[in-house]
Amino acid sequence: MQNRTLWIDYLRSFITVLVVAHHSSLAYTTFASFDKVAYIRSTNPIVDNARWVGLDIFENFNDVFFMSLMFLIAGLFVVKSIQRKGTAAFLRDRLYRLFIPFLLIGTFINLVAHYPAYLIAHGNGNIRNYVIDFFAVEQWPVGPPWFIWVLFAFNAIFALIYALKKSLSPADKTAHAQGSSPQPRIYKTGLVIASWFLFTFALFVPFAFWLGPGKWTGFGPFDFQASRAALYFGYFLLGAWLGARDFNEGLFGLSSSLVRRWPLWLIACGGAYTFLTISAPFLTGLVKDGTLSELTGYLIYFSIYTASCTFSCIAFMTAFRALTKKENAVLDSLSEHAYLIYLMHYPFVIWAQYLLLDVPLAAFSKFLLTFLIALAGSWAVSIPLKKIGLIKKYI
Repeated sequence: MQNRTLWIDYLRSFITVLVVAHHSSLAYTTFASFDKVAYIRSTNPIVDNARWVGLDIFENFNDVFFMSLMFLIAGLFVVKSIQRKGTAAFLRDRLYRLFIPFLLIGTFINLVAHYPAYLIAHGNGNIRNYVIDFFAVEQWPVGPPWFIWVLFAFNAIFALIYALKKSLSPADKTAHAQGSSPQPRIYKTGLVIASWFLFTFALFVPFAFWLGPGKWTGFGPFDFQASRAALYFGYFLLGAWLGARDFNEGLFGLSSSLVRRWPLWLIACGGAYTFLTISAPFLTGLVKDGTLSELTGYLIYFSIYTASCTFSCIAFMTAFRALTKKENAVLDSLSEHAYLIYLMHYPFVIWAQYLLLDVPLAAFSKFLLTFLIALAGSWAVSIPLKKIGLIKKYI
């Protein structure tokens, strides 16, 4: 593994682990609810009576930033991949790596994963009725693989735009050459932070006001979070822009002022999210008693939310860049199998939560057990799967 991308590989793996932990927590949050008529409307396929507000805080912390960061990382090597393979080969590879696994493996995995929810909702385990209910009533629950089809769409859109731009300006190579030269000290840290904040604000806040911060839409398995579509595509484009300019020796070079201040960004990450958590009930109270208008209250809250997302992304990127010094066998294995772990973890999560329903344990203990079972199980399954020729080639 080349050192140039080692920290990104490990960061991607870390976020995958966060995804597993995130889904493991959802059965035990205080806001969890289950809809027996159509479990697709539930906050999670399994909802336990054991709850803990600490898992609300953990779940919301992840939700603020980690998918944005996933899309940014996914965009980092897109330009160089298109340049190396060509547009047609790039799109073909993305089809095999992303869309086909989403449609085939994703559907099968979700059929296995959601069966316990059907058992709870209907009280019987008729497989035929379950499959009909899965596709007709629940309308093909997408689960975690939603990220994969959206990422495929982003890759396809970007590749076509890139090809069009290249055909219109075939001699446009100077900007890339200038942008990729290692100049880690030309970046003004304050300007970077401010620009990142404004970029995130512009892509998130208008749509959160317009659609609502949690609005999902779609058809069949092609479900996505409409209120964050612009944010996620913007972060993907940001990743592509950084990748075209050799981010590893520029903005995120070891000697850059941004990376050297990584402890400060971790403090800012924790502080911004703490402020976000504390401010929510306080702002709600001010709106209810008429001190603040609803618009002003939301604007303040979304501004803090934007700061939390910004500092979290910067903190984790700079920390991994600064602290990743050499290869580690365990992390290498995790990195190699991270995509399969992402694909395979959900049945382990839901079935573990289901089997723990009647076990007399505290919410955190159940969460921890679910997380360990899901991570270990999906990792163990991924190792032999990765040895299959077709899977090894594309996944």
